[in-house]
Amino acid sequence: MTIEQQLLQDRYWMREALSMADHAEAADEVPVGAIVVLDGRVIGRGWNHPISGQDPTAHAEIMALRDAAATVANYRLVGADLYVTIEPCTMCSGAIVHARIRRLVYGASEPKSGAVASNGQLLQQSWMNHRVEVTGGIEAERCSERISAFFRRRRAQQKALKRARDGG
Repeated sequence: MTIEQQLLQDRYWMREALSMADHAEAADEVPVGAIVVLDGRVIGRGWNHPISGQDPTAHAEIMALRDAAATVANYRLVGADLYVTIEPCTMCSGAIVHARIRRLVYGASEPKSGAVASNGQLLQQSWMNHRVEVTGGIEAERCSERISAFFRRRRAQQKALKRARDGG
């Protein structure tokens, strides 16, 4: 596959991950979506829902990995690629390694808690027992804007509530 073909494929699958973020946003969760692809087909889907699911591990990546593992009846997802709209955190990075994901493709960087490139570069550590190929920045602007718009709306709602409570 040429670099151009890979980029087209990555953009296609990232748009699928973005569609998973719709589910999170509908539940008033941070709109992060993820899919797991194996042999050209989606085997796992997930979206952020730790609040509505009352589960601190219910990040989009974890949910997609769980779904994929159930689909193939194995927790090892050898040869599979994970597409996620934002750079994974430490917890999700660990799960990616344990699942033996072949390739991680993410959209926007996460400067506060991203553990792949922004902080710690967890997947590149010599002590990790599995190497994951990483491609970041696919549809980054769309992914970043999606989350930024969510937090702008949330802040505006909070200001409106505060004004209403304060009588002004």
